[in-house]
Amino acid sequence: MKLSFNILRLLRPRQWMKNFAVFAAITFAGQLFNPPIFEKVLLGFFVFCGLASSTYIINDIFDAKKDRLHPFKKFRPIASGDVPVKLAVSIAAFLMLFSLFVASRVTPSFLILCMVYLIVQVLYSSSLKSLAVVDILLIATGYILRVYGGEFASGFHISVWLLLTTISISLFLAIGKRRSELTLISNSKDINIADTRKSLSHYSERLLDVYASVFATSTFISYSLFTFLENPGGFKLSLGVLMPDFLPTFFQRKWLMITIIPVVYGLMRYLQDIYEKHEGESPEKVLLSDKPLLITVIVWAFLVVFLIYFVS
Repeated sequence: MKLSFNILRLLRPRQWMKNFAVFAAITFAGQLFNPPIFEKVLLGFFVFCGLASSTYIINDIFDAKKDRLHPFKKFRPIASGDVPVKLAVSIAAFLMLFSLFVASRVTPSFLILCMVYLIVQVLYSSSLKSLAVVDILLIATGYILRVYGGEFASGFHISVWLLLTTISISLFLAIGKRRSELTLISNSKDINIADTRKSLSHYSERLLDVYASVFATSTFISYSLFTFLENPGGFKLSLGVLMPDFLPTFFQRKWLMITIIPVVYGLMRYLQDIYEKHEGESPEKVLLSDKPLLITVIVWAFLVVFLIYFVS
């Protein structure tokens, strides 16, 4: 029973939340309630859950020695010895092969993207995570590939501005992860930063602060432009009574801009978690533990669906 629980911890199911990014393409294309397309993307979601867990296991195997020096990562199943390495390798191999098999049932392009995702993650875990800046770019790439996974699974393209938003927020989250990790390790006097993660020794808090500011700003700007320029399609509920024809076109067709409000609050709240609470090393943990932030994300998602599918 204890081994089963440790295997579950090894898979990191909490991090599967990241895979909801695959629904971005069909949501903003107005196809979320199209059953055949939704089923394909849902299958893609489960594929990424399996692939992500397999790469987490691979990462933990490579990092086992360094994780034992980390104040929190030392409790991970492989680092603590709760799950044997041979068993972990078997689980990772099964998840990887089975996920790729399922991916082949979605679309050929989706399968290729999944293989690219695996290659990127393995290269990151084995060597590239030690390179400053490159490690941040590869973490962000994982988020971006999830969004493109939804596009390749459904056949519906995301707009350029949504792509720029995805890139910006992915880099913002990756930088926040490194910023929080650097703060945590720096506060542990008995731990050498380079011993736990070599790339961290090449960052200063001031440098990461600048990075975070740049990509928080670019997220806001690119998302704002996306909401202004986007012309969503889907199920429409006419609001002619509430929005008569004599009002400016801006007020009749740019309702998606309302969602900028929760996005701005979410960015500010996340920055507060990074700088005031020294969190951010695990974005999904921050989201689940910070109720105002979680409510903000839920409100944003509700507004997006409501405005795209039911408001004209």
